[in-house]
Amino acid sequence: MKEIVVSGSRPTGNLHLGNYLGAVKQFVLMQEKHESYFFVADYHSLTTHPNPKDLHENVKTVLVEYLACGLDPNKTTLYLQSDIPEITELYLFFNMHAYLGELERVPTFKEKAKSQPDNMNAGLLTYPTLMAADILVHKGTHVPVGKDQEQHLEMCRNFARRFNHVYQQEVFPEPIPFNMGNELVKVPSLNGTGKMSKSDDENSCIFLKDSAEAIRKKVMRAVTDTGPTTPNETKPEAVENLFDLMKHVSTQDTVSSFEESYNNMTIRYGDMKKQLAEDMVNYLAPIREKIDAIANDNTYLRHVAEEGKEKARISARRTLDEVRNVIGFRNF
Repeated sequence: MKEIVVSGSRPTGNLHLGNYLGAVKQFVLMQEKHESYFFVADYHSLTTHPNPKDLHENVKTVLVEYLACGLDPNKTTLYLQSDIPEITELYLFFNMHAYLGELERVPTFKEKAKSQPDNMNAGLLTYPTLMAADILVHKGTHVPVGKDQEQHLEMCRNFARRFNHVYQQEVFPEPIPFNMGNELVKVPSLNGTGKMSKSDDENSCIFLKDSAEAIRKKVMRAVTDTGPTTPNETKPEAVENLFDLMKHVSTQDTVSSFEESYNNMTIRYGDMKKQLAEDMVNYLAPIREKIDAIANDNTYLRHVAEEGKEKARISARRTLDEVRNVIGFRNF
């Protein structure tokens, strides 16, 4: 069986450095070696009832930033989820074979039930079946997923297996996680703890669209401590985070120099932050320039979206024709 990679991103605003290093760079590698489908998951965002103008702008932002980061419409299929009606049809079919109890036991659903009890809509409950439709509409075999999505992928495997069993046909593969053979890169936050996330204060994230000045200000505000007091002291998390960020954007000589100054207790965090900020500005400059250019080219964006729609629908229609026939929806 050939490897088919499928992955999507919700349009929740601008991508940050963590998104780029943790996932999008992997997507760029995947498009070179595999049949791949990458999409903007705009249907999934409807569970939060976004403002229509915000939804449109956020969809455009993700598309622009995917392209700026290196996804090539000539090498992969890049499309909007809402452009593919076969996804919602398959979503309906999977819902007919999903059970209330198993959907209610999903940890992310239970978390939402606690955090937003006034908005427990059916879309949140059936998120796993829509995700399964996203993947299996192309008969995806590999899915790049983070730890928080692993149960959803396991449910996708269950839905594929259940459908095949009910109809006694091997229609769907059982997709597996894809990590390109390496641990998923985790980019630390500037707030001193955890990984970079849009759910935190936006000052703890470096967004791909951030200006050079914005990057400098954010990095200079990054949390540190008062400095080491003994040679070769173990770094606190906030300081380790700065070194981890530097390893992503700076030269090895630069990292080694600051490691040495930390170990001999001569480090000046202000100097380290200035160096990190400049290296980060230089690292992201090519992407930021591409974002600015693509965002102003609506003709190109329309072309990319239409081309992606056409390519994705060929694959999706092929799957749905087979599914409908297996279920019993046939022409007289």
